[in-house]
Amino acid sequence: MFSPTMRRVFLAILLVSSMVLAGCFGDGETIVDSDVTAAPAWDDYILIDEQAHESPREFITVDLRTNESTNMTWAVFDESKGGNCCEHYIATTIQGSILNIGGEYPVWSVDRGHEWDTWIPGVTPDLQCRTFVPTNPGTEGLGEGSIVQATNGDIISMSWFPYPGGDLKLDKFYAILYDDSEMEWKWCYNRITEPFYDRSWQVEVVGPISSSIGNGEWASLVISNFWHQSQNAGGQISVDGLNYYPIQFPGRSSAQPDIEVDLDFTNASLDFYWDVNKPHKEMRAFAVPSGGLLFPQYFDNGNAAFLDTTLSWNELAVQFPSEYCQIDMTGTIHCVANSGTSFTHYTSIDGAMTWNNYTYELGDAASSIEEWEFQANGEHDLFVLNVRYQSSEGPDVDVVFHTRGYSEDLSPDTLTYIGQGDLDSTSGAGNDIRFDFASLAILRDGGVVVAYHDSTHVDPLFAVELSLPDYQQ
Repeated sequence: MFSPTMRRVFLAILLVSSMVLAGCFGDGETIVDSDVTAAPAWDDYILIDEQAHESPREFITVDLRTNESTNMTWAVFDESKGGNCCEHYIATTIQGSILNIGGEYPVWSVDRGHEWDTWIPGVTPDLQCRTFVPTNPGTEGLGEGSIVQATNGDIISMSWFPYPGGDLKLDKFYAILYDDSEMEWKWCYNRITEPFYDRSWQVEVVGPISSSIGNGEWASLVISNFWHQSQNAGGQISVDGLNYYPIQFPGRSSAQPDIEVDLDFTNASLDFYWDVNKPHKEMRAFAVPSGGLLFPQYFDNGNAAFLDTTLSWNELAVQFPSEYCQIDMTGTIHCVANSGTSFTHYTSIDGAMTWNNYTYELGDAASSIEEWEFQANGEHDLFVLNVRYQSSEGPDVDVVFHTRGYSEDLSPDTLTYIGQGDLDSTSGAGNDIRFDFASLAILRDGGVVVAYHDSTHVDPLFAVELSLPDYQQ
């Protein structure tokens, strides 16, 4: 039998073989060729963080253009830094912080993981909110939430506490807000009517908002993974990040008012916030810089749904190539579609009128896809795709593709194997070994933060990239 290291090298060869022949740019021209004369990508990398971490680990990185491989050092962290038994929910801020609310409360680091802080609500809540209700004895550690930095610097978050009263109907939803103007954390207990809320997905609705529930710089939309995916049952919305109200989603076949939205923001000089405010892909939505929130491929006819700044629903006759999309600070729209064991990355720089694309083919290395996530960073011209796949050898494998310079070439330049690739896990309650969803973020300096799971720890881990291109050259 192959050792874990030899198996990863073998899988790398399989992936590189399939990647070399994959991809097209616009009209289908092949754009990836192995260049054995080129220097490997990491020749220009620098160690962005020279201070020693508590748990550094070496992960195999493959240059997809030269087929060379090397070991790269990443800092690794366990569930004590914001996760729980089965997942991490990772985000970043433009100030350079790592945020994690895989568990009950936000946990963060401002120095790439050397020191960590957490916030837990006190006994005196905000005056407009209800009394703090702790978890039931025996249910500690079961909470989970979502978090994202809004485009004005605020941090909007929620935490769901299951069964604090020993009854499925008593799930608790705590809104958690970091008010950037006041530099203060606030919280509010909201009673949710659904009997089972589950992990939330959360996104900013860009304002200014003027609606029947109030006005604000932005709105925060939270949906339940459980209810939204199975029944399209809507979610909760807030204009202050503290007090939430139910919001119903339109039917997929319903008729909504038509709207026109200019999505070309390539000359708009967007702020750095647009590189970090991407929600988890399962939100299936992205904020629009001119105001509002867009859901690609929402209606049965393929059109998008648009939640405007009055918090009213509209139909936008734009056909996106996927329901998973993001706008980065350059105004580039990124969408990713998954089919079988392949992924296609689409980009548009003219407001979703035309698209370039590249297809990642995992080939014989993968038998199926477990989880995946993506993020773009316009400041560094960087696109990252994270995939957890069932390998043809048996265990699950976590990989990260880096595409540096996506504006010139959509093909990835490196592939990194995150972790040992020696553990088979499955999402969902009742499974002994769980990894419920992928989570990925990019730091302001261009470093990746990514969740993974291997046999070195009972619960999922996450890793922070330490070696990066010298962007100052």
